[in-house]
Amino acid sequence: MSSSHGASAQALPKLMLAALGVVYGDIGTSPLYALKEAFNPASHHALPVTPENVFGVLSLIVWSLLIIVTFKYVLIVLRADNHGEGGVVALMARVLSRAADTPRKKTVAIALGIFGASLFYGDGIITPAISVLSAVEGLEVATPAFQPYVVPITLGILIALFLVQHHGTARIGGFFGYFVIVWFLCLAAIGVRSIVAHPQVLEALSPHHAISFALHSPKLAFFAMGAVFLTMTGGEALYADMGHFGVKPIRYGWLGLVLPSLLLNYLGQGALLISDPAAAANPFYLAVPGWALYPMVAIATLATVIASQALITGAYSVSLQLIQLGFCPRMAVKHTSGAQMGQIYLPFVNWMLLVFVLLTVIGFRSSSSLAAAYGIAVTLTMLVTSALAFSVALRDWQWPPLVCGLIFIPLFGIELVFLASNGLKIADGGWFPLVFGGLLSVTLFTWRRGRQLLAEAQRADTVPLETFARILDSEPIHRVPHTALFLNPRAEQMPSSLLHNLKHNLVLHERTVFVSVIIESVPRVPIEDRVEVQRLGNSFSRVFVRFGFMEEPDLPTALTRCAEQGLAFDPQQVSYFLNRETILPASEVRGMALWRERLFEFLFRNASSAANFFHLPTARVVEMGSRVVI
Repeated sequence: MSSSHGASAQALPKLMLAALGVVYGDIGTSPLYALKEAFNPASHHALPVTPENVFGVLSLIVWSLLIIVTFKYVLIVLRADNHGEGGVVALMARVLSRAADTPRKKTVAIALGIFGASLFYGDGIITPAISVLSAVEGLEVATPAFQPYVVPITLGILIALFLVQHHGTARIGGFFGYFVIVWFLCLAAIGVRSIVAHPQVLEALSPHHAISFALHSPKLAFFAMGAVFLTMTGGEALYADMGHFGVKPIRYGWLGLVLPSLLLNYLGQGALLISDPAAAANPFYLAVPGWALYPMVAIATLATVIASQALITGAYSVSLQLIQLGFCPRMAVKHTSGAQMGQIYLPFVNWMLLVFVLLTVIGFRSSSSLAAAYGIAVTLTMLVTSALAFSVALRDWQWPPLVCGLIFIPLFGIELVFLASNGLKIADGGWFPLVFGGLLSVTLFTWRRGRQLLAEAQRADTVPLETFARILDSEPIHRVPHTALFLNPRAEQMPSSLLHNLKHNLVLHERTVFVSVIIESVPRVPIEDRVEVQRLGNSFSRVFVRFGFMEEPDLPTALTRCAEQGLAFDPQQVSYFLNRETILPASEVRGMALWRERLFEFLFRNASSAANFFHLPTARVVEMGSRVVI
């Protein structure tokens, strides 16, 4: 469990400050574009700026934030942690750990988890683009002369953001928290300024305006739900980042600062719209005093950079979790901080995100156009989280089915309405995150199925490990000094690398160790449970090494603990034998479509090697090749 969960009262303020700098960037920058999308005449399905419509939309925003973000995420879903970790992948792993004996539930949980993770990447592409674009568009409010430079400035900021990722964020992370406090105080101040001028807008806090709007103007209310949802797009981050900070800092930060500031700002924008309908072109910046406009553009731009940073680092974390759980090809993982766990950098993910983010900005060119693509992927992710949380509440918390139904069925209903409203955006750009998420889901499912077919093909050509070890122990095979370590993903079978070594070199080492690395469906494995040693004969041993799906799989370091169980050797002095398979797709072998087999072969060939992934000393690695038909 994350240490933050057991944090003392003295540590709570620091954790709250750190959480503010990471967790709330996405949802905290929504005021830049959410209400604008509802009423801006240039937006699709824009609403007429009338007092009734403004009160109705504001009431929908208020109660959506209270029901979906506050009630669902802050009060319920934050309880559904996986040993202190949150997010759709951690939640999937929690459900999987209790569905081992029920293949159908396991399949459903995996499908939901992979689909939710794929949609998260779509969110990770759109959020930096729409956030930074909406901030820089404030320059157009100051003077239309800046209009041609909005996209180039946005591209420059995003390129700079991705270029510095390899340095890590540990050095500037502390500054983020203080700055985000300034940002939310500015949001509150802007809102209060307009509310004081038109205090009647506070009536929108009553839910009867939302209900009346939905009953008397159902078509307009349905269109408005797509814009209303933009105010909640960062809600999933509250859950995804809980492992770094714990539940209390996230809850207190939301209830004590973030939620009040957001409500005040949205109400202030609404008050401005009631008094000046022409402000619908950009109600956020037009609510700012003229003297503060340029400083506010600068502050908003930095706030959107922080929001983008949170999504980028979140994409790194999700990628690592998927790799560890076996749902994604291995990639190079670099740790950017020796003092702070979780500070990682994945070059491939970074550059792919950059390419797609830049293409998104160039393709859509404005925050209003991007808003049409935004929301549907996040809505689907929220539905996935609700489905998995429902399973946890029913099985783990043992809530009565009636209680689960009374809580989750209304939540499902509200989120399905949001999904249907966002579905209107598909033709206007909503297809983009769906296509991206769909292609990524197919890729991840293909990788998982390909690994299963590879294991089945290899299992047919191997023999039981314990039986063969006893035979080899008694055979007069020539022995060479030192220790040989064979990585063995199938613990019960003899590794192919040993069979190839015997076939070609006709020797065995004085001591042979078979190592099986197991990634558990928990974030971290206690250090005392890291290794398990089993003797298989005079010269053979089997070692199980266990890591959590959020841990760095440093195999040589883990193997030093074998000495505690009577198997002493220097991991830096052994010879590591790995099997390097060459995949041969074949249409005559039943398993999956030939195009998927070729896709798997491409992914397998370009995946990071096991030697790099497990931090094996390069000079001590011996790879034995084999060809496998799938």
